[in-house]
Amino acid sequence: MPKLFRAASGRLRKPGAAALLAACLPLAAFAAEPEIRIDDVERFYALYNATDGQPSVAQLDEYLAQGSPSLKEFAQLRRVTGERIAAQMAADPAVYRDARKCLALLPKVKRRVAAALHTLGELYPQAKFPPVAIVVGRGKPVGITNPSGVTIGLEALCAADFMNPDPEDRFVRVIAHEYAHIQQPAAAEELPQGDPRANVRLMSLTEGAAEFVAELIAGGVANPGLAVRVRGREREIGEAFLREQDNTDYSQWMYNYRKDSDAPYDQGYWVGYRIAKAYYRRAGDKRAALAEILLMPDPKAFLAKSGWKPGD
Repeated sequence: MPKLFRAASGRLRKPGAAALLAACLPLAAFAAEPEIRIDDVERFYALYNATDGQPSVAQLDEYLAQGSPSLKEFAQLRRVTGERIAAQMAADPAVYRDARKCLALLPKVKRRVAAALHTLGELYPQAKFPPVAIVVGRGKPVGITNPSGVTIGLEALCAADFMNPDPEDRFVRVIAHEYAHIQQPAAAEELPQGDPRANVRLMSLTEGAAEFVAELIAGGVANPGLAVRVRGREREIGEAFLREQDNTDYSQWMYNYRKDSDAPYDQGYWVGYRIAKAYYRRAGDKRAALAEILLMPDPKAFLAKSGWKPGD
């Protein structure tokens, strides 16, 4: 995702003991159907409606205190408090008002996400299935992803229509993308600043692989607008990627979306997606190929084996 999401989910913090335990549990340790929780967001909007859209700081603090483990972790990691939610609601009330249209879509989103994750389990039997939770926060970030699960901020993702104008598709495919990151060792390790492994190639392939998995299990990538913005420049961008793939400064390739700009952004996502797709298409054993795409122990070798070339 662009930085509005990946600030929380990419370059993950080193997980705590509970998160490490969750990461090590086998598939059988999780429910047969992944838990997809929307009770936090339902409680928030019950409060919102009862207070005519103006809950007090104390009421919002109570909403957080009574929340699911996912909401509590989200609040702790991203400094979400009743005071900060109230301030954001006062500054941009339309975001919370408009998010109710996405709230109405959540039953369909739940069904589609469950189906997508079921497909992931069929294609990648060693997949881990921690919970997905939809919550309401302070307008940002869109969410967090770590070994303990995926948590999405309803109001933030609902407002991110630049990614996909269809909100139902947006929710389903963003969650599928982020769920792919749970399966990726590269996404679970925070590399220190300047680490040569954290280069354009690794970051692009990690994000691009998640986009490919979203397409494979949920019918489309999380951000289809990326392909539109690079149209006509595919070869040029691919050649630049090959030149710069070892650079540890990936700021021109990742997490560089700018509101109210038509300039290309997150081009590394698009290149990585094209490489992962080329690898999968060439593979005779699709299950083994998907495992390689997710685990990717050697990104440089993966790139060479993919058969991808600029312009593809």
